[in-house]
Amino acid sequence: MGIGNDAVEIRAQGWRRLAALHGLIEAVLEKELQGAHRLSVVEYTVLDALSRQDGWHMRMRQLARAAALSSSATTRLVTRLEERGLLTRVLCADDRRGIYTELTPAGRQLLDKARPTHDRALETSLTQAEQLPELESLVAALHLT
Repeated sequence: MGIGNDAVEIRAQGWRRLAALHGLIEAVLEKELQGAHRLSVVEYTVLDALSRQDGWHMRMRQLARAAALSSSATTRLVTRLEERGLLTRVLCADDRRGIYTELTPAGRQLLDKARPTHDRALETSLTQAEQLPELESLVAALHLT
C-alpha cells in the first residue's frame, strides 16, 4: 500500500470511528429524550438551535443546516412541532418570501425540561464509548475543551 492509499485508509478508519461514536450517542439520546419528553434527537436539536438565537427564531434554511436536514424534511419537522405548539412560522418583515421559524413559550418550556435529560444521556453515552478501545481516543479528544 502506498502513502496515498495509507492516507485514504486512515481517513476511512477515522470516519468509521466517528460514525460509530455518533450512532452510539444518538441511540442513547433518542431513547432517553423519547422516553422522558416525547422528543426525538432531531426535534431537540431544532428546539435547541432556536433557543440559541436572538428572538428564538431562524430562517427555515438556517434551521435545515443546524439540524442537518433537507429542506423538505425540515418543513415536515417544523409542521409536526408547530402542531404540538412548540414553534411557529412567521413571515419575514423585510422579505415576504422568507419564513422564520420561532420557538414558542411552550417549546422553550419543554426544551428547559429536556435539557438535563439530554446532558445526562450525552454524558452516559460518552462514558460508554470511552470503554470501547476503538472509541476511547476520540472521546478523550472531545473532553479536551
